[in-house]
Order: sequence, then C-alpha cells, then structure tokens
Amino acid sequence: MIFGSYALTLTSSSPSNWFMNTIAFWTVLLLGSMCVGGFFMMRKFLKVLPKADGKSKLDWQNHWVETSRHLWTDEAKAFLDQLVEPVPGPFRDIAKHSIAAEIGKIAFENNAPEVSRDHCIKGYIIATPKRDNKFLVKFLEKNQIDYSPYKHLINK
Repeated sequence: MIFGSYALTLTSSSPSNWFMNTIAFWTVLLLGSMCVGGFFMMRKFLKVLPKADGKSKLDWQNHWVETSRHLWTDEAKAFLDQLVEPVPGPFRDIAKHSIAAEIGKIAFENNAPEVSRDHCIKGYIIATPKRDNKFLVKFLEKNQIDYSPYKHLINK
C-alpha cells in the first residue's frame, strides 16, 4: 500500500511541477525572442559600420537620396509607392528609403533630368534581394509593364 501511494505521487502533476514547466516555457520563449531581436540589431549595426571609404551603407543611402531629391517627380514617387506596397508595413519605410537611394544613384549617374519608370524598375531589382524578384515580376505583369530589358537582372 505504501508503494502504491508513492508511485501515485511521482506521476501526479503537483503545483510545483506545473510551475517549473511554466518557468521553463517562458525561459525558452524569452531567449528565442532575444535571439531574433539580436539578429536584427546586429544587421542594423553592420550597416552603420564605416567601409573603407569612411562612410557606412546608411550614409551612402542618405547621400544618394539627398543628391537625387530634385530628380523625383510625383509620378515617380507614386510608382515607387506601388512597388513597395507588398512589403509589410513595419518594414516599408526602410525598404522604400534603400530602394529610393539605389534609384537615385542610377538616375544621377546617368545624368537623367528626372527619375523615370525605367530607373525605378532597375533600382528596385538591384536594391532588393533576389528572392523578392518574383513579386516584382507579378506586379509588372499585372500592370502590363514590359520588363524584357531587365530580364538579365532578374533571377527567376
């Protein structure tokens, strides 16, 4: 009889066992969240580090946005807004800034009088990861925009 009650106490769920499981669950959850946050913070930190020329990637983005600000028309801005529409809301402004920097760089280096749709498409392709090109192709096909001059840049 004594052994039977002892086995029952080992297998039953006591309040302290439930509490320890809860603590373990929250520990794993918080450590996982901190790792994910740390990953994104490290990416941001690496963008701020200066390169060999003394400017960071973010410094160059700001430079090209400011240098090309006078080249942007309302039509080009609206087209850029359409291009970055699939990007999730919290990341949209950052994506728009980095894409606008690349578009401005291309337009400025080509001595263009203003930013055109061609500059926007080429800059979007260059500034975004290759895995996002399928969204651009869907967008261009949906809006019946010819992207054949940029097929060499698109990784399908």
